[in-house]
Amino acid sequence: MAKVLIVIARPESEKSRTLKVLKVFLDAYVKNHPHDTLEYLDLYKSNFPELDADILSAWDQLGEGTPFSDLSSSQQLKVEEFNASTEQFLAADKLVIANPMWNLMIPTKLKAWIDTIVVAGKTFRYTETAPIALTSGKKAIHIQAAGGKYNNQDFGTQYVKTMLNFIGVESVEKISIEGMDHAPEQAEEIVSNAEDDARRAAKTF
Repeated sequence: MAKVLIVIARPESEKSRTLKVLKVFLDAYVKNHPHDTLEYLDLYKSNFPELDADILSAWDQLGEGTPFSDLSSSQQLKVEEFNASTEQFLAADKLVIANPMWNLMIPTKLKAWIDTIVVAGKTFRYTETAPIALTSGKKAIHIQAAGGKYNNQDFGTQYVKTMLNFIGVESVEKISIEGMDHAPEQAEEIVSNAEDDARRAAKTF
């Protein structure tokens, strides 16, 4: 039985192609893997911590020996939330990441989540020659909708894959929903094809 973490980086919307394809994938996944556990992290339904002055100064203070209890209440809360996200990732066997492309890149909230899983000493470590990944055996599905056609060469796709590979998630499969704005008359067909891709991927993921 596997534990699946679903990271949703898109506000709720009936018009969202990202969320539509995600639902198709998850429905098919549950049918094919009924004993797996699904855990949802909706980045737009939580006050997800971003790297800011509170967190950075807290790390400095903790590194200098300041007790955690002496940090401000805001620092304590944000550090706890950051650490909890790291542990949630470490506990997962599989990842499903769903987001739209906005201005050629992923949403900032997804970037904030990635910051919580790329942590020196927990998901990678430095050596004299090069960083080494500390996670292994995990795999990921990345679902992304984009109005144009990028053939997975866009910055967002490459960033997600590179960061996951960097920490040891070597298997990253992409489900693309691309070209609806480029060819509006083909939008329904594009989404339908992506849904078929999602159903196929769900069987073997």
